[in-house]
Amino acid sequence: MAFLTLEDLRFTWGEWQLEVSATVAKGCCVALVGPSGAGKSTLLSLIAGFEAPEQGCIRIDGRDVTDQPPARRPVTMMFQEHNLFANLSLYENVALGCHPGLKLSLDDRQTVEAAFAATNLVGLEARLPADVSGGQRQRAALARCLCQQRPLLLLDEPFTSLEPALRQEMLQLVDRLRRAHDLTVIFVSHLPFEAARVADEVRFMHNGRVVEQGPCPAIMEQPETPELRDYLQYSG
Repeated sequence: MAFLTLEDLRFTWGEWQLEVSATVAKGCCVALVGPSGAGKSTLLSLIAGFEAPEQGCIRIDGRDVTDQPPARRPVTMMFQEHNLFANLSLYENVALGCHPGLKLSLDDRQTVEAAFAATNLVGLEARLPADVSGGQRQRAALARCLCQQRPLLLLDEPFTSLEPALRQEMLQLVDRLRRAHDLTVIFVSHLPFEAARVADEVRFMHNGRVVEQGPCPAIMEQPETPELRDYLQYSG
């Protein structure tokens, strides 16, 4: 049974239109790749509830969430900007994932401690975001996502600004966390060959539609559509 189902989803912006029907299995890691303006980030925003479709249905774990606000969806989304509060310690920033007012129960504190351990940030709890590296800030943002304990994790190019080795390290961390916490992950990337190293599947978007999809690395080695062949040649 599909964990995420997008049924006849349609969204229009000016003269541009997104039309997608798709399913994602529970525990799967899917990379959304494609040129700028293909609709990748918009699709994530629709799933998260930050945009509303004109028509269609979004089901997560069998529940229709199409009309639900973001806070009521079993979804966590991490953006390219880590969105940490500069005046709060890393501990406080991460703990916001448990309670927006930082009123933490004993269970909440244990959840935060586990998130720090899972993202290799133990010992940095008291530091401000400005006092740690870019990679550590992204780890803190990821730890905050873990604290929300939601089964669907959406990543909108959160590691783009990092150097290649650190980008790959962060992707591998996401993969380990996915397996450890039984998460379903969908992430947008403009670097398809990097993304394919950790993704189970690649979905290639072009002009608001998923035009090709398949398992890694088969889809990367034998693309069927000219659009994907051209994109991979340009991206490589």
